Amino acid sequence: MKNSKKQKFCFGFIVLSLFLLTGISAQADSSLQQVVDSGEIRVGFCAQYPPFESVNVKTGEFEGFDIALAKAIADEMGVAAVLIDAEWQGLLGGLKKGDYDVLITCMAKSESRRDNTNFSDVYYTLPDVIVVRQDDTIVKDKDDLSGKVIGVQLGSGSEQLADSMEGRLKEIKRYNYNPEAFTDLKAKRIDAVFVGYAYAVNHMKSDSAYKIVDEPLAKADIVAVLDKGADALTQKINESLAKLKANGKYQKIVNQWLTVQ
Repeated sequence: MKNSKKQKFCFGFIVLSLFLLTGISAQADSSLQQVVDSGEIRVGFCAQYPPFESVNVKTGEFEGFDIALAKAIADEMGVAAVLIDAEWQGLLGGLKKGDYDVLITCMAKSESRRDNTNFSDVYYTLPDVIVVRQDDTIVKDKDDLSGKVIGVQLGSGSEQLADSMEGRLKEIKRYNYNPEAFTDLKAKRIDAVFVGYAYAVNHMKSDSAYKIVDEPLAKADIVAVLDKGADALTQKINESLAKLKANGKYQKIVNQWLTVQ
């Protein structure tokens, strides 16, 4: 009799525990429902990285590949994209605080700290390259970087690449934003800049003082980044990305912003 009561108690405890855990899990992942209920998805980014995202100086509007992609994803989801510009170094912290539903800001998997975040399927693969002054005849490939001073943007995949080569380099100079590194490169305060290929090409369109050397150092998988546990919203974004690729809208955005002429 005692064993029967004990078994019933244990079974009831297990059922109650599963019920509570299921309820907590469902409550915790309200990520998609919150977006649907509000009718908008808050997209965090840093408008300092053309051609992915920047401010059009004539119109004052945000523009770029990530901006167009964020709007297209929102359209597929049937909600409005609310675009929120912020400092690059504070984006992941803001995501954790709930300031954004998603970051779409040319962020690589390695930059998004997978153990603390969710991320979407890869939506672009970005090569990191070496940029030097146009008149530089010494640095022709990565083997020529020994003893050189390299500039990188703080918190970027390019910074991680430089860190992996730290033993060979004279110094790694870290900048809040890439334009500062390019300015120092032109002034001969550093020897080279590590940066994403699309950004380098875009920068060189307006300033011919620079050139890209050799093959890419590496290729970064670019993803949309969400808070850890936002599985429902992550899945919905992945579904929207897949639809955009299938219907040709994604390729149109690539052609508009990332095709090098």
